[in-house]
Amino acid sequence: MTPQPAPARPEYAPEFQERIYRRVTRRLIPFLFLCYIFAYLDRVNVGFAKLQMQQDLKISDAVYGTAAGIFFIGYLLFQVPCNLALQRIGAKYWLGPIMIVWGLVSACTMLVKSATGFYAIRFLLGIVESGFFPGVILYLTFWYTSTHRARMVAGFMTAIPLSGLIGGPISGWILDNLSSFGGLRGWQWLFLIEAVPSVVAGLMTMFFLQDSPQSAKWLAEGERTFLLDRLREDETAKRLSGGGRHHMADAFRDYRVWLLCLVYFGTVTGNYGIQFWLPQILKDTLTKDPLLIGLLTAIPYGSAAVTMVLVGRHSDVTQERRWHVALAACCGALGLASSAIPGIPGAIGLVALTVASASIVSATSTFWSLPTLYLSGAAASAGIALINSIGNLGGFAGPSIIGSIRDATHSTTPALLVLAGCVLGSGVITAAFFRRKAA
Repeated sequence: MTPQPAPARPEYAPEFQERIYRRVTRRLIPFLFLCYIFAYLDRVNVGFAKLQMQQDLKISDAVYGTAAGIFFIGYLLFQVPCNLALQRIGAKYWLGPIMIVWGLVSACTMLVKSATGFYAIRFLLGIVESGFFPGVILYLTFWYTSTHRARMVAGFMTAIPLSGLIGGPISGWILDNLSSFGGLRGWQWLFLIEAVPSVVAGLMTMFFLQDSPQSAKWLAEGERTFLLDRLREDETAKRLSGGGRHHMADAFRDYRVWLLCLVYFGTVTGNYGIQFWLPQILKDTLTKDPLLIGLLTAIPYGSAAVTMVLVGRHSDVTQERRWHVALAACCGALGLASSAIPGIPGAIGLVALTVASASIVSATSTFWSLPTLYLSGAAASAGIALINSIGNLGGFAGPSIIGSIRDATHSTTPALLVLAGCVLGSGVITAAFFRRKAA
Protein backbone atom coordinates (compact mmCIF):
# COMPACT_ATOMS: atom_id res chain seq x y z
CA MET A 1 0.00 0.00 0.00
CA THR A 2 1.45 3.39 -1.06
CA PRO A 3 1.91 5.79 1.89
CA GLN A 4 -0.33 8.83 1.76
CA PRO A 5 1.50 12.13 1.36
CA ALA A 6 1.83 14.35 4.41
CA PRO A 7 -0.61 17.26 4.72
CA ALA A 8 0.53 20.53 3.18
CA ARG A 9 3.03 22.23 5.44
CA PRO A 10 1.74 25.52 6.88
CA GLU A 11 4.03 28.40 6.03
CA TYR A 12 5.67 30.20 8.95
CA ALA A 13 8.28 32.91 8.62
CA PRO A 14 11.76 31.74 9.68
CA GLU A 15 11.98 34.62 12.14
CA PHE A 16 8.69 33.53 13.72
CA GLN A 17 9.88 29.91 14.05
CA GLU A 18 13.19 30.92 15.57
CA ARG A 19 11.50 33.28 18.03
CA ILE A 20 9.04 30.65 19.25
CA TYR A 21 11.65 27.95 19.82
CA ARG A 22 13.86 30.50 21.54
CA ARG A 23 10.98 31.46 23.81
CA VAL A 24 10.17 27.84 24.66
CA THR A 25 13.82 27.14 25.38
CA ARG A 26 14.16 30.12 27.70
CA ARG A 27 11.06 29.00 29.56
CA LEU A 28 11.81 25.27 29.97
CA ILE A 29 15.50 24.43 29.70
CA PRO A 30 16.97 26.63 32.48
CA PHE A 31 14.41 25.37 35.00
CA LEU A 32 14.78 21.70 34.04
CA PHE A 33 18.54 22.19 34.00
CA LEU A 34 18.46 23.53 37.57
CA CYS A 35 16.30 20.61 38.72
CA TYR A 36 18.73 18.12 37.20
CA ILE A 37 21.67 19.79 38.96
CA PHE A 38 19.91 19.10 42.27
CA ALA A 39 19.05 15.53 41.24
CA TYR A 40 22.57 14.73 40.13
CA LEU A 41 24.14 16.33 43.17
CA ASP A 42 21.98 14.23 45.50
CA ARG A 43 22.99 11.16 43.49
CA VAL A 44 26.78 11.60 43.42
CA ASN A 45 27.61 13.64 46.53
CA VAL A 46 28.27 10.31 48.21
CA GLY A 47 31.66 10.42 46.45
CA PHE A 48 32.67 13.34 48.67
CA ALA A 49 30.93 11.97 51.74
CA LYS A 50 33.12 8.86 51.39
CA LEU A 51 36.21 10.85 52.36
CA GLN A 52 34.90 10.94 55.97
CA MET A 53 32.02 8.48 55.95
CA GLN A 54 34.11 5.41 55.13
CA GLN A 55 36.25 5.78 58.22
CA ASP A 56 33.30 6.63 60.51
CA LEU A 57 31.25 3.61 59.38
CA LYS A 58 34.32 1.35 58.97
CA ILE A 59 33.34 0.12 55.51
CA SER A 60 35.60 -1.20 52.73
CA ASP A 61 36.05 0.17 49.22
CA ALA A 62 33.95 -2.73 47.90
CA VAL A 63 31.08 -1.91 50.29
CA TYR A 64 31.21 1.75 49.29
CA GLY A 65 31.30 0.92 45.57
CA THR A 66 28.34 -1.46 45.91
CA ALA A 67 26.32 1.06 47.94
CA ALA A 68 27.06 3.88 45.50
CA GLY A 69 26.03 1.68 42.59
CA ILE A 70 23.01 -0.06 44.15
CA PHE A 71 21.16 3.20 43.54
CA PHE A 72 20.84 2.05 39.93
CA ILE A 73 19.17 -1.25 40.77
CA GLY A 74 16.22 0.64 42.23
CA TYR A 75 16.51 3.05 39.32
CA LEU A 76 16.16 0.18 36.86
CA LEU A 77 13.04 -1.40 38.32
CA PHE A 78 10.65 1.56 38.09
CA GLN A 79 11.58 3.64 35.03
CA VAL A 80 9.23 2.14 32.46
CA PRO A 81 6.11 2.39 34.67
CA CYS A 82 7.20 5.88 35.74
CA ASN A 83 7.43 7.13 32.15
CA LEU A 84 4.03 5.66 31.32
CA ALA A 85 2.65 7.33 34.44
CA LEU A 86 4.05 10.69 33.32
CA GLN A 87 2.11 10.41 30.05
CA ARG A 88 -1.09 9.83 32.01
CA ILE A 89 -0.63 12.25 34.90
CA GLY A 90 1.36 15.02 33.21
CA ALA A 91 4.82 16.38 33.93
CA LYS A 92 4.03 19.00 36.57
CA TYR A 93 2.19 16.67 38.95
CA TRP A 94 4.59 13.79 38.37
CA LEU A 95 8.05 15.39 38.36
CA GLY A 96 7.34 17.82 41.24
CA PRO A 97 6.40 15.23 43.90
CA ILE A 98 9.26 12.97 42.76
CA MET A 99 11.74 15.75 43.50
CA ILE A 100 10.32 16.42 46.96
CA VAL A 101 10.50 12.75 47.94
CA TRP A 102 14.04 12.18 46.65
CA GLY A 103 15.23 15.26 48.57
CA LEU A 104 13.83 13.81 51.79
CA VAL A 105 15.33 10.37 51.12
CA SER A 106 18.73 11.86 50.29
CA ALA A 107 18.70 13.82 53.55
CA CYS A 108 18.03 10.59 55.45
CA THR A 109 21.43 9.27 54.32
CA MET A 110 22.85 11.31 57.21
CA LEU A 111 21.25 8.77 59.58
CA VAL A 112 23.08 5.74 58.17
CA LYS A 113 24.99 3.72 60.79
CA SER A 114 25.97 0.52 58.96
CA ALA A 115 26.68 -1.00 55.56
CA THR A 116 23.16 -2.50 55.49
CA GLY A 117 21.55 0.88 56.12
CA PHE A 118 23.79 2.44 53.48
CA TYR A 119 22.64 -0.16 50.92
CA ALA A 120 18.97 0.35 51.82
CA ILE A 121 18.92 4.15 51.59
CA ARG A 122 20.79 4.19 48.27
CA PHE A 123 18.43 1.59 46.81
CA LEU A 124 15.42 3.64 47.93
CA LEU A 125 16.92 6.84 46.48
CA GLY A 126 17.26 5.07 43.12
CA ILE A 127 13.58 4.14 43.19
CA VAL A 128 12.33 7.66 43.87
CA GLU A 129 14.68 9.26 41.31
CA SER A 130 13.86 6.73 38.59
CA GLY A 131 11.07 8.78 37.03
CA PHE A 132 12.93 12.06 36.63
CA PHE A 133 15.56 11.84 33.89
CA PRO A 134 13.67 9.62 31.40
CA GLY A 135 10.58 11.66 32.18
CA VAL A 136 12.33 14.88 31.17
CA ILE A 137 13.72 13.30 27.98
CA LEU A 138 10.16 12.24 27.11
CA TYR A 139 8.79 15.65 28.15
CA LEU A 140 11.12 17.42 25.70
CA THR A 141 9.58 15.37 22.85
CA PHE A 142 6.25 17.06 23.68
CA TRP A 143 7.82 20.42 22.71
CA TYR A 144 10.70 19.89 20.27
CA THR A 145 11.01 18.09 16.95
CA SER A 146 13.85 15.64 16.31
CA THR A 147 15.97 18.32 14.60
CA HIS A 148 16.21 20.30 17.85
CA ARG A 149 16.55 17.55 20.43
CA ALA A 150 20.30 16.95 20.57
CA ARG A 151 20.92 20.61 21.41
CA MET A 152 18.05 20.73 23.93
CA VAL A 153 19.09 17.50 25.63
CA ALA A 154 22.71 18.69 25.68
CA GLY A 155 21.58 21.96 27.28
CA PHE A 156 19.58 20.06 29.89
CA MET A 157 22.34 17.51 30.52
CA THR A 158 24.93 20.23 31.02
CA ALA A 159 23.62 19.90 34.57
CA ILE A 160 25.72 16.72 34.92
CA PRO A 161 29.13 18.42 34.79
CA LEU A 162 27.85 21.65 36.33
CA SER A 163 26.54 19.74 39.35
CA GLY A 164 30.14 18.72 39.91
CA LEU A 165 31.49 22.17 39.06
CA ILE A 166 29.18 23.74 41.65
CA GLY A 167 28.77 20.87 44.08
CA GLY A 168 32.44 19.87 44.31
CA PRO A 169 33.70 23.06 45.97
CA ILE A 170 30.56 23.28 48.15
CA SER A 171 30.93 19.66 49.28
CA GLY A 172 34.62 20.20 49.98
CA TRP A 173 33.84 23.31 52.03
CA ILE A 174 31.16 21.49 54.06
CA LEU A 175 33.52 18.63 54.87
CA ASP A 176 36.30 21.04 55.77
CA ASN A 177 34.29 23.47 57.92
CA LEU A 178 31.36 21.54 59.43
CA SER A 179 33.09 18.31 60.43
CA SER A 180 32.11 18.68 64.09
CA PHE A 181 29.50 21.44 64.03
CA GLY A 182 26.32 20.86 66.03
CA GLY A 183 27.28 17.34 66.99
CA LEU A 184 27.18 16.13 63.38
CA ARG A 185 30.01 15.05 61.10
CA GLY A 186 30.74 16.95 57.90
CA TRP A 187 29.35 14.15 55.70
CA GLN A 188 26.06 14.28 57.60
CA TRP A 189 25.76 18.04 57.05
CA LEU A 190 26.59 17.44 53.38
CA PHE A 191 23.58 15.16 52.84
CA LEU A 192 21.24 17.43 54.82
CA ILE A 193 22.21 20.76 53.22
CA GLU A 194 22.37 19.47 49.64
CA ALA A 195 18.90 17.87 49.88
CA VAL A 196 17.08 21.14 50.61
CA PRO A 197 17.20 22.60 47.04
CA SER A 198 15.52 19.45 45.62
CA VAL A 199 12.54 19.83 47.94
CA VAL A 200 12.15 23.53 47.10
CA ALA A 201 12.46 22.88 43.34
CA GLY A 202 9.85 20.11 43.57
CA LEU A 203 7.34 22.54 45.04
CA MET A 204 8.13 25.09 42.33
CA THR A 205 7.72 22.48 39.56
CA MET A 206 4.03 21.99 40.31
CA PHE A 207 3.40 25.71 39.70
CA PHE A 208 5.87 26.39 36.89
CA LEU A 209 5.70 23.57 34.31
CA GLN A 210 3.00 23.02 31.70
CA ASP A 211 2.43 19.52 30.36
CA SER A 212 2.54 20.43 26.64
CA PRO A 213 2.18 23.40 24.26
CA GLN A 214 -1.58 22.85 24.30
CA SER A 215 -1.82 23.78 27.99
CA ALA A 216 0.80 26.56 27.94
CA LYS A 217 -1.11 29.78 28.64
CA TRP A 218 2.08 31.80 28.25
CA LEU A 219 1.97 31.02 24.49
CA ALA A 220 -0.33 32.82 22.06
CA GLU A 221 -2.79 30.71 20.06
CA GLY A 222 -0.72 31.01 16.88
CA GLU A 223 2.42 29.97 18.73
CA ARG A 224 0.72 26.88 20.16
CA THR A 225 -0.58 25.97 16.71
CA PHE A 226 2.89 26.30 15.19
CA LEU A 227 4.49 24.00 17.78
CA LEU A 228 1.76 21.37 17.46
CA ASP A 229 1.96 21.52 13.65
CA ARG A 230 5.70 20.91 13.74
CA LEU A 231 5.33 17.97 16.13
CA ARG A 232 2.68 16.40 13.90
CA GLU A 233 4.91 16.85 10.85
CA ASP A 234 7.80 15.21 12.71
CA GLU A 235 5.67 12.16 13.53
CA THR A 236 4.39 11.97 9.94
CA ALA A 237 7.93 12.14 8.54
CA LYS A 238 9.01 9.24 10.75
CA ARG A 239 6.02 7.13 9.66
CA LEU A 240 6.56 7.79 5.95
CA SER A 241 10.29 7.04 6.22
CA GLY A 242 9.63 3.77 8.03
CA GLY A 243 11.72 5.00 10.95
CA GLY A 244 9.03 5.42 13.57
CA ARG A 245 7.79 2.72 15.94
CA HIS A 246 4.64 3.78 17.76
CA HIS A 247 3.24 1.04 20.01
CA MET A 248 4.78 0.15 23.37
CA ALA A 249 5.58 -3.42 22.26
CA ASP A 250 7.60 -2.03 19.32
CA ALA A 251 10.21 -0.75 21.74
CA PHE A 252 10.90 -4.28 22.98
CA ARG A 253 10.88 -5.85 19.49
CA ASP A 254 13.28 -3.44 17.79
CA TYR A 255 16.87 -4.77 17.95
CA ARG A 256 18.18 -1.22 17.76
CA VAL A 257 16.66 -0.44 21.15
CA TRP A 258 18.67 -3.27 22.73
CA LEU A 259 21.85 -2.10 20.99
CA LEU A 260 21.18 1.40 22.30
CA CYS A 261 20.93 -0.13 25.79
CA LEU A 262 24.46 -1.54 25.34
CA VAL A 263 25.82 1.77 24.05
CA TYR A 264 24.37 3.66 26.97
CA PHE A 265 25.53 1.01 29.45
CA GLY A 266 29.14 1.47 28.33
CA THR A 267 29.17 5.27 28.55
CA VAL A 268 27.33 5.27 31.89
CA THR A 269 29.78 2.73 33.33
CA GLY A 270 32.67 5.04 32.50
CA ASN A 271 30.88 8.20 33.59
CA TYR A 272 29.81 7.00 37.03
CA GLY A 273 33.09 5.23 37.60
CA ILE A 274 34.68 8.67 37.35
CA GLN A 275 31.90 10.50 39.22
CA PHE A 276 31.86 8.31 42.32
CA TRP A 277 35.63 7.81 42.59
CA LEU A 278 37.18 11.08 41.36
CA PRO A 279 37.46 12.60 44.88
CA GLN A 280 39.22 9.45 46.14
CA ILE A 281 41.55 9.34 43.10
CA LEU A 282 42.52 12.97 43.73
CA LYS A 283 43.06 12.20 47.43
CA ASP A 284 45.36 9.32 46.50
CA THR A 285 47.38 11.21 43.87
CA LEU A 286 47.31 14.97 44.57
CA THR A 287 46.07 16.20 47.96
CA LYS A 288 44.25 15.13 51.11
CA ASP A 289 42.68 18.57 51.73
CA PRO A 290 38.86 18.19 51.23
CA LEU A 291 38.41 21.80 50.08
CA LEU A 292 41.23 21.55 47.52
CA ILE A 293 39.83 18.23 46.29
CA GLY A 294 36.48 19.94 45.77
CA LEU A 295 38.11 22.75 43.80
CA LEU A 296 40.13 20.35 41.63
CA THR A 297 37.03 18.34 40.70
CA ALA A 298 35.67 21.52 39.10
CA ILE A 299 38.29 21.20 36.32
CA PRO A 300 36.91 18.07 34.58
CA TYR A 301 33.31 19.09 35.24
CA GLY A 302 33.78 22.59 33.85
CA SER A 303 35.49 21.25 30.74
CA ALA A 304 32.69 18.74 30.23
CA ALA A 305 30.02 21.46 30.50
CA VAL A 306 31.56 23.40 27.61
CA THR A 307 32.37 20.38 25.45
CA MET A 308 28.96 18.72 25.60
CA VAL A 309 27.17 21.90 24.50
CA LEU A 310 29.55 22.37 21.56
CA VAL A 311 29.20 18.74 20.47
CA GLY A 312 25.39 18.81 20.80
CA ARG A 313 25.15 22.05 18.82
CA HIS A 314 27.40 20.74 16.05
CA SER A 315 25.36 17.53 15.88
CA ASP A 316 22.17 19.55 15.38
CA VAL A 317 23.74 21.83 12.76
CA THR A 318 25.05 18.91 10.72
CA GLN A 319 22.09 16.63 11.59
CA GLU A 320 24.65 13.85 12.13
CA ARG A 321 24.40 11.68 15.26
CA ARG A 322 26.38 8.47 14.73
CA TRP A 323 29.93 9.84 14.59
CA HIS A 324 29.34 12.50 17.22
CA VAL A 325 28.52 9.73 19.71
CA ALA A 326 31.09 7.18 18.47
CA LEU A 327 34.12 9.50 18.29
CA ALA A 328 33.34 11.14 21.64
CA ALA A 329 33.13 7.70 23.26
CA CYS A 330 36.47 6.65 21.74
CA CYS A 331 38.13 9.83 23.03
CA GLY A 332 36.68 9.08 26.47
CA ALA A 333 38.16 5.57 26.39
CA LEU A 334 41.54 7.00 25.42
CA GLY A 335 41.43 9.46 28.33
CA LEU A 336 40.57 6.72 30.83
CA ALA A 337 43.30 4.44 29.51
CA SER A 338 45.85 7.26 29.69
CA SER A 339 44.91 8.04 33.31
CA ALA A 340 45.62 4.38 34.18
CA ILE A 341 49.30 4.47 33.13
CA PRO A 342 51.29 3.26 36.17
CA GLY A 343 53.29 6.01 37.89
CA ILE A 344 51.62 8.82 35.94
CA PRO A 345 51.98 12.17 37.80
CA GLY A 346 48.79 13.25 39.54
CA ALA A 347 48.45 16.48 37.53
CA ILE A 348 48.75 14.64 34.19
CA GLY A 349 46.31 12.01 35.44
CA LEU A 350 43.83 14.79 36.18
CA VAL A 351 44.23 16.11 32.62
CA ALA A 352 43.55 12.61 31.24
CA LEU A 353 40.46 12.23 33.43
CA THR A 354 39.32 15.68 32.28
CA VAL A 355 39.49 14.51 28.64
CA ALA A 356 37.68 11.31 29.60
CA SER A 357 34.92 13.08 31.51
CA ALA A 358 34.30 15.74 28.83
CA SER A 359 34.23 13.15 26.04
CA ILE A 360 31.98 10.64 27.81
CA VAL A 361 29.45 13.26 28.89
CA SER A 362 29.37 14.64 25.32
CA ALA A 363 28.71 11.16 23.93
CA THR A 364 25.99 10.57 26.52
CA SER A 365 24.09 13.79 25.85
CA THR A 366 24.17 13.48 22.04
CA PHE A 367 23.23 9.80 22.39
CA TRP A 368 19.66 10.76 23.37
CA SER A 369 18.96 12.08 19.87
CA LEU A 370 19.27 8.49 18.53
CA PRO A 371 16.24 6.73 20.13
CA THR A 372 13.73 9.29 18.89
CA LEU A 373 14.90 8.73 15.30
CA TYR A 374 13.29 5.29 15.52
CA LEU A 375 10.58 5.56 18.19
CA SER A 376 7.51 7.70 18.77
CA GLY A 377 4.31 7.63 20.80
CA ALA A 378 4.04 4.90 23.44
CA ALA A 379 7.10 3.19 21.96
CA ALA A 380 9.14 6.31 22.75
CA SER A 381 7.89 6.33 26.36
CA ALA A 382 8.75 2.68 26.90
CA GLY A 383 11.91 2.70 24.77
CA ILE A 384 13.50 5.73 26.41
CA ALA A 385 12.76 4.31 29.85
CA LEU A 386 14.06 0.85 28.86
CA ILE A 387 17.31 2.26 27.45
CA ASN A 388 17.83 4.48 30.47
CA SER A 389 17.02 1.65 32.89
CA ILE A 390 19.33 -0.97 31.43
CA GLY A 391 22.00 1.55 30.49
CA ASN A 392 22.08 2.94 33.99
CA LEU A 393 23.05 -0.46 35.34
CA GLY A 394 26.43 0.85 34.27
CA GLY A 395 26.05 3.16 37.24
CA PHE A 396 26.10 0.04 39.41
CA ALA A 397 28.87 -1.64 37.43
CA GLY A 398 31.32 1.29 37.31
CA PRO A 399 31.61 2.11 41.04
CA SER A 400 31.41 -1.58 42.00
CA ILE A 401 34.22 -2.53 39.60
CA ILE A 402 36.53 0.13 40.99
CA GLY A 403 35.72 -0.73 44.62
CA SER A 404 36.23 -4.48 44.17
CA ILE A 405 39.45 -4.09 42.17
CA ARG A 406 40.87 -1.57 44.64
CA ASP A 407 40.21 -3.95 47.52
CA ALA A 408 41.76 -6.88 45.61
CA THR A 409 44.80 -5.12 44.09
CA HIS A 410 45.19 -1.93 46.17
CA SER A 411 45.38 -0.11 42.82
CA THR A 412 42.96 1.86 40.64
CA THR A 413 44.87 1.15 37.41
CA PRO A 414 43.16 -2.14 36.38
CA ALA A 415 39.74 -0.68 37.17
CA LEU A 416 40.30 2.35 34.94
CA LEU A 417 41.34 0.06 32.08
CA VAL A 418 38.12 -1.94 32.47
CA LEU A 419 36.11 1.29 32.34
CA ALA A 420 38.02 2.35 29.21
CA GLY A 421 37.08 -0.94 27.53
CA CYS A 422 33.39 -0.42 28.31
CA VAL A 423 33.38 3.10 26.85
CA LEU A 424 35.30 1.96 23.76
CA GLY A 425 32.68 -0.76 23.20
CA SER A 426 29.98 1.93 23.12
CA GLY A 427 31.82 3.81 20.40
CA VAL A 428 32.36 0.70 18.28
CA ILE A 429 28.68 -0.40 18.50
CA THR A 430 27.46 3.08 17.55
CA ALA A 431 29.78 3.29 14.54
CA ALA A 432 28.89 -0.23 13.38
CA PHE A 433 25.10 -0.28 13.68
CA PHE A 434 23.64 3.24 13.55
CA ARG A 435 23.97 4.76 10.10
CA ARG A 436 20.89 6.95 9.70
CA LYS A 437 21.22 10.69 9.89
CA ALA A 438 18.45 12.72 11.53
CA ALA A 439 15.31 13.06 9.44
